[in-house]
Amino acid sequence: VSETAYAEALSRLIDAHRALPLAGVWGDGTTSSSDGQHFFAGGPGEAIADINARHGKEPGVSFYTHVSDQYGPFHTKVIAATAGEAPHVLDGLLYHQSGLAIEEHAVDTGGASDHVFGLMPFFGYRFAPRLRDLPDRRLHLPPGSTLDPLLAPLTDAKAPIDVAHVAAHWDELLRMATSIRSGTVTASAMLRRLSAYPRQNGLAVALREVGRLERSIFMLNWLRDADLRRRSNGGLNKGESRNSLARAIFFCRLGELRDRTFENQAYRASGLNLLVAAVILWNTRYLQEAAADLGVDRDAMRHVAPLGWEHLSLTGAYSWDVDE
Repeated sequence: VSETAYAEALSRLIDAHRALPLAGVWGDGTTSSSDGQHFFAGGPGEAIADINARHGKEPGVSFYTHVSDQYGPFHTKVIAATAGEAPHVLDGLLYHQSGLAIEEHAVDTGGASDHVFGLMPFFGYRFAPRLRDLPDRRLHLPPGSTLDPLLAPLTDAKAPIDVAHVAAHWDELLRMATSIRSGTVTASAMLRRLSAYPRQNGLAVALREVGRLERSIFMLNWLRDADLRRRSNGGLNKGESRNSLARAIFFCRLGELRDRTFENQAYRASGLNLLVAAVILWNTRYLQEAAADLGVDRDAMRHVAPLGWEHLSLTGAYSWDVDE
């Protein structure tokens, strides 16, 4: 039992799943989404001054999972229930071991920040978050740029992109991206460190300015591209449906974590995700055979998800011999 073994086993399941013809009906494996799922940590002990806005003061953690457009959960990690999700978005994209080649990634509002927007292009990813507060956000333009008068209310004319500051710190940004790519430091550790820096820190400000520019471009694309909105919403819906399957499987001890060490919690998250991936692979394989036997076409199978568990005996079968 180790994280390395879990990661290798998961990658084999994901690669076996994406090799099935039916998986290609749901997506080509180039888009993904990620979301956190909260689990309470039962047992003795109480959280001390550690209050989550959604879940209260009960102790707990979140399993942050990345799911491909083919429903494969190709990465998961444990984060604190009170921690932000945004710093962990890139970890799943950069450090998974499957053969997926992700190009576009979707998150909800909790996984988006200007720093994440700024880092994504350095690794060739398109960021497509579903922003709940989109009407309240403002477009930031390079100095001298203008937009159509219709979009003028969305523009923050008082805070243009500081192009000179970005240019002065461009080499530092490249060194940071190289360190993350090479594994010298993880993306989540670097983003947490940058967010903790004072606001006047040069590198943090430069990455924020790049992120503001990328976010402004994304917002304009979001407003005009219906396919982008559809892909983002569809990917997040797949991740939320996967969470329902994970909740059904994680019934032991009423779905609560009783492990106090981070290492054991990580084993629980990886083991649960491995089981979820196995169920999805099994469902996909036999849905494929059933569709072929019944003559169901590919267009109809696009609306069938491999996330059901009603046909699975999650608690086993018990036979009581009264005579004995």
